[in-house]
Amino acid sequence: MACLVAKIHQPGVDIRKPYTEIEGADCYSGRVYDESHLWDFICKHNLPCNPTTAFLTPCLRNINQPLTCDIRLLGQPALLYERVIQLLDYVQNAKVTAKDLLTETIRCLIEYRNEREHQLKTLLAAVKSQERAIPLSAEAIISLLEQHLKCPKSSRLPVLIVAACYNTAKDNLGEQVLPLMAHNAADRQTGTLGDVNITLRDDEGKTITSYEMKQKPILRSDIDVALRKVTSWPERIDNYIFITTEKTEDDVVNYAMSLYESTGGIEFVILDCISFLRHFLHFFHRLRLEFVEEYQNLILEEDESGVSHALKAAFLALRQATESNQF
Repeated sequence: MACLVAKIHQPGVDIRKPYTEIEGADCYSGRVYDESHLWDFICKHNLPCNPTTAFLTPCLRNINQPLTCDIRLLGQPALLYERVIQLLDYVQNAKVTAKDLLTETIRCLIEYRNEREHQLKTLLAAVKSQERAIPLSAEAIISLLEQHLKCPKSSRLPVLIVAACYNTAKDNLGEQVLPLMAHNAADRQTGTLGDVNITLRDDEGKTITSYEMKQKPILRSDIDVALRKVTSWPERIDNYIFITTEKTEDDVVNYAMSLYESTGGIEFVILDCISFLRHFLHFFHRLRLEFVEEYQNLILEEDESGVSHALKAAFLALRQATESNQF
């Protein structure tokens, strides 16, 4: 889309040269068009596109040659990238106009967007229409989220589980979640300590507990990195908690515990994600359904880079099946 906009704006450029590094009067910056013109348009119309500029994806990031049909990009699926390059070639050789191709691209995106929105609305309506004699049990909710965590590309979900727990119980705890950062943003860029940061409700902005989520066993090196972040943090915190979906070795758990004395009272803790959730749901048993609703809201509001459309649809389908099967 950025290349097509550039070609419409500057008919003299070679649409296959969206990099100023190529040099020459017929090249241009596709990324500038992407950031300056397309981003607002995509957001305004909620089009199902990459939430960041496509020119930052690995296969397009460091190219200094024209995107001609003989180039082989490393993006997946490979056929998609081959077809995109072929379309650029069609435009450059006047087999199709940039305006017509841009119009058709936007039409397809709108149609795809509407199909996905309709699917989610249908699934959400089915969930809301469930009539239950008794609400879901805590263990049924745990089973539901265990299934959701097993879905592909679910690394953002532990973050949303912990955030949903705190959002649900904030009136009871006197604590709340600071705004979540984007899934693909590094802590160093966002100025945050971890994936989920907790503050006292009457002292918003000061982190007292920080959570870091891992879909792998926690290693001693992970704890050392966290220790460096905590010791250089301008304010003192109470807890740095790892939430993991995998079993961590006992010696690593013991190493984390040993840091309490050397840090002057900061606790480093490693918790299993499902165990954390199970304890929360039983401890705040009367809030368990509020938790499910809050978790559902968080995943539906998350952008595509954090929670894909397929992952959103999977949760609604799993919830519907869980609620219809429990007696």
